[in-house]
Amino acid sequence: MASNKILKVGMLTMFSILVLAWVVSLTFSTALGDPVEGSAPIPELIANASPDDYVGSDSCMACHEDQFKKFKSTKHAKLKDVAAWKNKTQGCESCHGPGKQHIEGAGDKTKIVSFANMNSKQISETCMTCHSGKESHNNFRRGEHFRNDVGCTDCHTSHGSPLKNARPDSITFIGETSHQNPGVADVAMLKQSEPQLCMGCHTETKAQFSKPFKHKVLEGAMKCSDCHNAHGGFESKQTKLAVGSDTACIKCHNDKQGPFAFEHAPLKTEGCASCHSPHGSSNPKMLNRSTVRQLCMECHSSISNADPGAPQAPHNQTTTRYLNCTICHARIHGSNASKYFFR
Repeated sequence: MASNKILKVGMLTMFSILVLAWVVSLTFSTALGDPVEGSAPIPELIANASPDDYVGSDSCMACHEDQFKKFKSTKHAKLKDVAAWKNKTQGCESCHGPGKQHIEGAGDKTKIVSFANMNSKQISETCMTCHSGKESHNNFRRGEHFRNDVGCTDCHTSHGSPLKNARPDSITFIGETSHQNPGVADVAMLKQSEPQLCMGCHTETKAQFSKPFKHKVLEGAMKCSDCHNAHGGFESKQTKLAVGSDTACIKCHNDKQGPFAFEHAPLKTEGCASCHSPHGSSNPKMLNRSTVRQLCMECHSSISNADPGAPQAPHNQTTTRYLNCTICHARIHGSNASKYFFR
């Protein structure tokens, strides 16, 4: 019986080790950006193709004229003029695979790579074969969008804008395209202008950006990608750069960066959002509370114990002059002169 018990314990231990090894390998493959098995296999049609199977984008125009007209004005269509792409597959067949068998089969859909029946991850993997080398795309597989089945073509249009005159216009005179479709944008082949595109899913942010004190995204002074990387990242909410969650804030508010001789602990441990609402707020300076005093006293609760009978006490909350903490503690983000953050 003892030997059977030892055998069972040994088998259970071995099973646990195997499960742990599988979880660790899967975690590392995701962290390194390796595609998970079954997510998007390379179609055999492309893998087994020879150079003679590629017929060129002009051959596609005979049947797919509308798509070709839109496509020819995009950066993808202009790769033929880029020296680095001289001996590589270009045009329609770089995504859809060789077209020779498709043409000879009178448009047989099984002889071409069609994205109609692919899921978002498979479509994204096709895009990543070319776009995975850029820093902004390297973390896409670990990002929230990829994990929630939001693929490249949910935001980007693969063939280009349907409008012939969708091009940059003067900042003085509004272009005809903007009059017709103010939400259309041709930046990075997006389907809409960036804020409208993001708010299509992140609807709660539209209300936040409509508050009295906010970042001016709806006004066009900023855009979502100034702070967030839509293609993934290491930080919470996919904020840009991998050296701290507040790097996106400090990029504009660089006077708050430091380093300071006297640091304000919440700023270093919790970040800007511990006091400020990043999208918008009903309170001045986008604070999380209606008054500065209320916000400060959530941590510095001892100041409420000041003797109300001592009118000269610096933290007497019955005296109006002491109700705004930052009147005295002006360098609240950090100071090089005073540990109490005085001016």
